[in-house]
Amino acid sequence: MSTQVLLITELTPKAGATGRVSSAWAALPAPKNIVQRRVYEALDGSTVLELCALASLTDAAALPAWWATAWDALGHDMASDFRRQLLTFVEAPKDTADALPTTPFVQLRHVEVPPANFVDYRAWRERTIFDVVRTTPQVEVFLAYHSAISTEPGVMFVSGFAGSVEDYTATFSSPRYQQIVREAGDQFITGGDRGLYTKIYKHVAAA
Repeated sequence: MSTQVLLITELTPKAGATGRVSSAWAALPAPKNIVQRRVYEALDGSTVLELCALASLTDAAALPAWWATAWDALGHDMASDFRRQLLTFVEAPKDTADALPTTPFVQLRHVEVPPANFVDYRAWRERTIFDVVRTTPQVEVFLAYHSAISTEPGVMFVSGFAGSVEDYTATFSSPRYQQIVREAGDQFITGGDRGLYTKIYKHVAAA
């Protein structure tokens, strides 16, 4: 079953260092209070992503030493600092047997929704976004989280898939889904350019 607390960390490597950073990060042994951990490269090579499953929000308090280890191991190849956010589980239109998706690819889909609109948004996404997800076999995992601590607050969908990127993205570029995106923009989304974004990543196995 998907984790109740998700820690997302992302960094930008220096030019030419993406593979080196992702391999080194994946090879670091995780502390015992991390339930599951997976490292990914963005398909465009721009960033490296780490997903960590935690048993509770309080477990994050024990992670600064682990973060220092990652800083020492990766810092010389990083063009940015680590960007972290803690999220809590809301629902799973398509759940995973593990704490995190184990598919070769994940996509992060973020939207910021004003609190006053959130009840209406939850009902709307159930009959639109989630209906598409549940009836699309290319989407193997689809998890909905909400930020607990983040500089990019709001909803985060974690979508997992194993087929071709083209087949997967076709679902979200269909006329029906583009209408859903327009409805979201008109009714629910706030936060400017970062109020809505998507990005696809490929899993990096530990050496």
